[in-house]
Formats: sequence, C-alpha cells, structure tokens
Amino acid sequence: MKQHDKTPEDDPRYRVANREALLGVGLVIINFILWYGFAYGIGSKPVEEYSYIWGLPAWFFYSCIIGTVIIISLVILAVVFLFKEVAFDEEGDE
Repeated sequence: MKQHDKTPEDDPRYRVANREALLGVGLVIINFILWYGFAYGIGSKPVEEYSYIWGLPAWFFYSCIIGTVIIISLVILAVVFLFKEVAFDEEGDE
C-alpha cells in the first residue's frame, strides 16, 4: 500500500493528536468551571458584602488570579507528562 493511500485511522499520529486535542478540551472545561464557580459562586453576593484580597474582590482574585495559576500549572503538567512528541514526516520517506 502506498503512503498516500493510507487513511487517517491507519496513522498513529492521528490517534495521538486526537488524544491531545481531547486533553486540551478537558483543560478548557476545567478552566471554565473554576472561573464560573468562583466568579458566580463568591461574586453573586451584594457588593457591600464582598471581601477583598490584595485590594481585589475575593471572587475576582480566586477566579482570575488563582484560577489562572492552577490552569497554567495543569497545562504544564499535561505537556510534560501526557503529551508525546510526534514526527511530522511520514514514515518511510527518505
């Protein structure tokens, strides 16, 4: 069988790319849940009842500052431990 006759299902690079894309989507969903949970969970009180951290409303601090640190850490861990290096050239090309 010639290389150009292969379907994407035959190429293991597509399975790796699909897995990594799903991991990326999972990280986006985690990011949204963290952001939404903190922003609307803590931030749904009247403004007069807000507590502040470093001069920022607690809901903003947790959703935007701490949430960003958590997501960046998760992305770094995913890239280091879960993502694989994949060659772009087709096997057998010389």
